[in-house]
Amino acid sequence: MRAVGLATHIWANNTRSILLLAGFPVMLVGVIFGLQLILMGFGVLPNSGGTLEDDIALAVSMLAGTIPLALVVAGIWFAIAWFGNQAMIDAMTGARKVERTAEPQLYNLLENLAISRGLRTPTLRIIERPELNAYASGLREGHYSVTVTRGLMEALDRDEMEAVLAHELTHVINKDVRTMVIASIFAGIITVLAELTFRGLFYVRGSSRDNKNAGPLLMIGFAIALVGFALAVVIRLMLSRTREYVADAGAVELTKNPDAMISALRKVEGRSFVKAPDEVQGMFLDNRKEGFLDGLFATHPSIDKRVEALIEFGGGRDPGPLPAMPSAATAVPLAG
Repeated sequence: MRAVGLATHIWANNTRSILLLAGFPVMLVGVIFGLQLILMGFGVLPNSGGTLEDDIALAVSMLAGTIPLALVVAGIWFAIAWFGNQAMIDAMTGARKVERTAEPQLYNLLENLAISRGLRTPTLRIIERPELNAYASGLREGHYSVTVTRGLMEALDRDEMEAVLAHELTHVINKDVRTMVIASIFAGIITVLAELTFRGLFYVRGSSRDNKNAGPLLMIGFAIALVGFALAVVIRLMLSRTREYVADAGAVELTKNPDAMISALRKVEGRSFVKAPDEVQGMFLDNRKEGFLDGLFATHPSIDKRVEALIEFGGGRDPGPLPAMPSAATAVPLAG
């Protein structure tokens, strides 16, 4: 947290967003090119009748039509995502919008935090699940949302919930939300196209007997499909884990209560899994998984590291990992 200033963090997020927007059509063309090679290998698309180089040259020439198509698809997809990203995320997580009258205490906490930073209050959403988690979403002012699970509401007391809401609001302030949503949408479509390419290896039927280059074409197409998956992973890795440290620090700055943020993280630890696509899980308050590969490609630092950073730079006390899920009876009800 010490090395990353807020202005630098916001600038980095804006840069990542621009790179994602610019790079998406390029990645899309690459994946479609791989699909073309596979379809040529299966005999669905015509081949040159010559050498492997001739077939690849023919596939490249097809890009004259593929590139405009990719740009059109990218534009349509981005337009759909721009206006419908929240509906997509809600469908993936089961979140629903709630008004002040339904959850007045929770709404007041969020509204007070937003007012303290001169922001329009984000929409409040709830996932009716017992797990403990939260996330912010949205692409622009007036369309941001903060979502929490029912389990989180029941397990956290007022101060802890305020800290979590402040954490998510900091993601909005720092432009983390926009970058995460764009990355989630684009990584998702690249993954879908790569999966379609993989499935083409098994389900596409054609006549490849007349193409002596079928094997190499399929191998090359398969390799490009693997690159598509790898790019989706790279997109996720572009989203620095630093954002969680900065958001934790922002929560402490907003609430002046490091103990509450630390306590909330300890309650969430090991109890946060909400079923959703990987791209969406990267937006959550906690998305820590076990295992070497999961740790290598983790979107979040561990709770222990986040708590250590809060203690070092924000003060506060660590109650340590909790042995069991806290019940609603142990939490102090939210107050307005």
